[in-house]
Amino acid sequence: MLDPKLVEEITGKFAALMAASPAKDFERNVRALLVSALDRLDLVTREEFDIQRELLGRSREKLAQLEARIAELEGKPRG
Repeated sequence: MLDPKLVEEITGKFAALMAASPAKDFERNVRALLVSALDRLDLVTREEFDIQRELLGRSREKLAQLEARIAELEGKPRG
């Protein structure tokens, strides 16, 4: 049976080797590039989008009410 200390030592060295590998650097660089690119885009959160959608819905309802009111007032003869 393998010595647990030996397994732990090998695992630790392997983890250190992987952390220092070019693949890890590449992953970090790609992640930084993506974050930078996304920061430059004019994006909103889902919450902000939902709030604006709700406000637009209410505005449309109010506009429809006002248009109906104007049509009603224009249809009546002036006294």
